[in-house]
Amino acid sequence: MTAHFLTNAAVLSEGVWHTGQGVLLEGGLIRAVLPERADVAAKRISLPSGSLLAPGLIDIQVNGGGGVLFNDAPTYEAARRIAAAHRQLGTTGILPTLITDTSQRFFQAADAAALGDGVLGIHFEGPFLGPSRPGVHPAALIRAPEEADLACLEALAQRLPVLLTIAPETVDVPTLRRLHAAGIVLSAGHSAASFEVTEAAIAAGVTGFTHVFNAMPPLASRAPGVAAAALLHPHSFCGVIADGIHVHPAMLRLLLATRPAEKIILVSDSMPPAGTDAASFDLLGRVIFRRDGRLMTEDGILAGADLCLAEAVRRAVGYLGITSAQAICMASSAPAAFLGIDGVRGHIRPGYAADLVLLTERLDVLGTWVAGIGGLHE
Repeated sequence: MTAHFLTNAAVLSEGVWHTGQGVLLEGGLIRAVLPERADVAAKRISLPSGSLLAPGLIDIQVNGGGGVLFNDAPTYEAARRIAAAHRQLGTTGILPTLITDTSQRFFQAADAAALGDGVLGIHFEGPFLGPSRPGVHPAALIRAPEEADLACLEALAQRLPVLLTIAPETVDVPTLRRLHAAGIVLSAGHSAASFEVTEAAIAAGVTGFTHVFNAMPPLASRAPGVAAAALLHPHSFCGVIADGIHVHPAMLRLLLATRPAEKIILVSDSMPPAGTDAASFDLLGRVIFRRDGRLMTEDGILAGADLCLAEAVRRAVGYLGITSAQAICMASSAPAAFLGIDGVRGHIRPGYAADLVLLTERLDVLGTWVAGIGGLHE
């Protein structure tokens, strides 16, 4: 297998941009980060002048893309097609996300889950959510987990990373402990749980929050709720949709003021229109319209985001006043750490997966590599 030595771009390594370095790729891995003038037995590839080479972006909340909705076809082939669409948008690894659906779809997605081609695991956003905070999820299908669900999730977590969004008021502490012990990554979301109930869920194994501030009560003086628990717990990760629509820029700044940047995860919450010019799509029997940067039902309920992860990075820089390196880390090393895969992904380090994104100085996407395969986009 031919080795490739990527040169002439600034390289994001350990949160800092480095010039004069090249990245050696071979066998799907990053073999070394070396001075550009190093004598290596590899094909040299000179990247565009002024470009930025960063760890590939990792999106943990991807409902669809390229015209495909994972709920409509919860198969590995559909997940691969969604991943391919997002690769063109700068994301090299995704968790295809199944929102609340029937038990049949839940088990179908679990049976089909596999790794490869940019698919890093699976995210079940429901059905174990709070009935009072469904958002666009079908309220009639929200329920508490049963033994068959738990056994399925436990078996699946032995094969690949599993992220499960739950509402602490729906899933009790013993069940959370059981799921956490099985290696499932637990995230609280679509919840109206009290601050105290949420704290108990964190103690039982919840380590993150799904699209913080959305589908949860607002902060209140006598009812701090889920959002306050998310902001105050020192070790939890907060996923956030930084499109300026789901969360006001001032709230994004509040999030950054209370949480370390390495604990903030940018997500797209993308839907089938991502990577297409589609004006609408069907979501579990409801027509969702794409209007003015929003995806919404006819009566104005937001249904995912008209966003890709690279755009979330760009907006985070603008809304938060952070550096490009910080924003990229929120979309690479932070999600990798949350999923427990930061020993193999999320950084440009020797021995890590050769998943990379090439950006302009304005953070527009020029190209991607997945397992060392790829290059500049046409």
